[in-house]
Amino acid sequence: MLPALGACMRYDGMMPREGVRGCPMSDHSEEKTYRIGEVAEMLNLKTHVLRFWETEFPQLAPLRTGKGQRLYTEDHIGLLRRIQQLLHEQGMTIEGARRVLHGSAVLDESLPERVAAVPDPDFMRMLRRELTAVRRLLSGQ
Repeated sequence: MLPALGACMRYDGMMPREGVRGCPMSDHSEEKTYRIGEVAEMLNLKTHVLRFWETEFPQLAPLRTGKGQRLYTEDHIGLLRRIQQLLHEQGMTIEGARRVLHGSAVLDESLPERVAAVPDPDFMRMLRRELTAVRRLLSGQ
C-alpha cells in the first residue's frame, strides 16, 4: 500500500519526493533510503558531521520526511563517500573539495606522484643560474 501523496512530498512541500519508502518512482520502482544514523554508521562518521557537510556542499540535499527527518539515497551515500575521501583521506580543505565536486578542479590518482615530482626550489635556482651563464656565452657577452 502506498503512502498518502503528502508523505511523498519534500519537506518544503514543493517538489514531489519520489523514492522515499513506498513513494512511487517515475518508473514504478522503489529506491531504498537510509536515515541519518544508518548512514553515519555505514561511513563511520558522527551524525553532526553529516549535517555540517549538508550545509557546506549544496549538492548534498537529503530527502525529508513530513517530520523533517533526513533520508539518504544511494546517490547521496556515494556523494558522502566522495566527500569523505576528499576531506579525510586526501586531506583537502572544504573549499578544495567543493571545487573538485563542482568540476573546476581536476583530481586524479597521480596527484601525490606529481607533487613529489616538483623540483626542489634550490635546484631550480641553480639551474636558472647555469642557464643564464650559457645564454651569456652563446650571445657573446
